Parts: sequence; C-alpha cells; structure tokens
Amino acid sequence: ILVHVVYGIPFTTLFFRNYFVSLPAELVKAAKVDGAGFYQTFFRVILPISIPCIVVAVIWQFTNIWNDFLFGTTFTSGDNVPVTVALNNIVNTTTGVKRYNVDMAAVVLTALPTIAIYVLAGKYFLRGLMAGSVKG
Repeated sequence: ILVHVVYGIPFTTLFFRNYFVSLPAELVKAAKVDGAGFYQTFFRVILPISIPCIVVAVIWQFTNIWNDFLFGTTFTSGDNVPVTVALNNIVNTTTGVKRYNVDMAAVVLTALPTIAIYVLAGKYFLRGLMAGSVKG
C-alpha cells in the first residue's frame, strides 16, 4: 500500500494544484470577510467545490493500483498476487488446446471494476479533468 501511495503523490499533487490555482481568489476573500478562518474556509468553501478533482484523483489512483503489474510481480509471490498477475498466469499457462473463452472471461472480470468506476463517476471525472486545464 505504501508503494502505491508514494507513487501516486506527485500525480495527485499536480491535479489538486492545477485545480486550486484555477479557483477564483474572491472565494477565499469572501470567506475571510464572513469571518471564516483557514480551516473553516477550506472545509466549508474549497472542499465542497473540489469534488470533481477528488473524483479524478480517486479514479486515477484506483486505475493505477488495479492495473498494476510491475509491483505485483516484484513484491508478491504465491497466492497473494494482484488481479493482473493472476490474469497473466491464466492467459499464459496452457496445456493442449488454447481456451480463448476462459482467457476472455478472465479479462472481462478483471476489467469490470475499472469500467464500473468510470461509468459511475464519469461525469465528475470529465469535469475534474477540464477544471484545471484551461486558464481564463
């Protein structure tokens, strides 16, 4: 888990930095005028409008962790392998006739969680990607 957290920090930092820079400074100024402190401004003003960026970070991290093959083959062994390593083992171990239906069923089952995340959070994902990308 620590490897994935450390690996994801630069990307999520970039996502949040670009998103927060694109927010109007008037929001923070208005919160200060209303008497809100730093944490109150963050939790009551900035965080509620940052949901698209949070969704992008969650989808990005989930996809990277779910589809990870390198760390799974390097740091695990035996029965404790991630889904991608198990899929590789299913597809690349054959005796006799190759059963493509089993391989494709394994691929579909492996891809289902990622597809479900994109379908359920797709509108927030697109909003979050576009929010920090265009200036002006």
